Amino acid sequence: MTNIQIFRDLHTNDDLLLVGNVWNVQSAKIYEQLGYKALATSSSAVANSLGYQDGEEMSFDEYYYIVERIIKSVKIPLSVDLEGGYGNTSDQVISNISKLAAIGVVGINIEDSVVIDGARRLLTQEELYEKFQPIMAGLKEKHIEIFVNFRTDPFLLGIENPVEETLQRITIFEKLGVDGIFVPCITSENDIKTIVNATETPVNVMCMPDLPNFEILKNLGVKRISSGNFLNGYIYNRLEDAGREVLAKQSFSPIFM
Repeated sequence: MTNIQIFRDLHTNDDLLLVGNVWNVQSAKIYEQLGYKALATSSSAVANSLGYQDGEEMSFDEYYYIVERIIKSVKIPLSVDLEGGYGNTSDQVISNISKLAAIGVVGINIEDSVVIDGARRLLTQEELYEKFQPIMAGLKEKHIEIFVNFRTDPFLLGIENPVEETLQRITIFEKLGVDGIFVPCITSENDIKTIVNATETPVNVMCMPDLPNFEILKNLGVKRISSGNFLNGYIYNRLEDAGREVLAKQSFSPIFM
């Protein structure tokens, strides 16, 4: 069975798919050794590791190099957080996705908000369809097999009536023929249930402080959970703490305790 088929199946069986979010080979290998079934890049974590802010500041070529190194170093499926597509035209986005699929990437996350002058805004529903319909059609036309997990940001951006807005966008995603729907920052059990029950498409949620536990999420019908860049942040906060202790104690003893 190919990795793409394995990845698709992981979204349809009874178990939750807990994705390990990675930013380099080292993090990817750790998740693989722990027994995680699949990986996904965090664009934010990769960008930060290269000295950029999130929001497509790094070039696609720089990102591609990191992805290629990860793909060559692990055996489990890898999906890529492609943000808005890293291209100004449909053809460029399709080309980027094609290059990723060619090296073995099994899926992408793509999102319905854009960063302009450092501020993120939600695409209107009309803009959403107009931007991504040619991309989805192009992928089909070129027979590019990849799992498209569409991120929708009403909850992340804290807009009014995020449930209703998300439901309206789900109808667009279904029309586009996406494979998964990612709703970051949703935490209410009632909201999650409403979203899950509104679609047959697998729903993905993200690590948040008040996100229900995995058993509850499974019972609500969620199929996939990711951690975004939170574990990356956690690790580097611990590094900062350790570095501070070394300075304070003028000794490396804290890192061996």
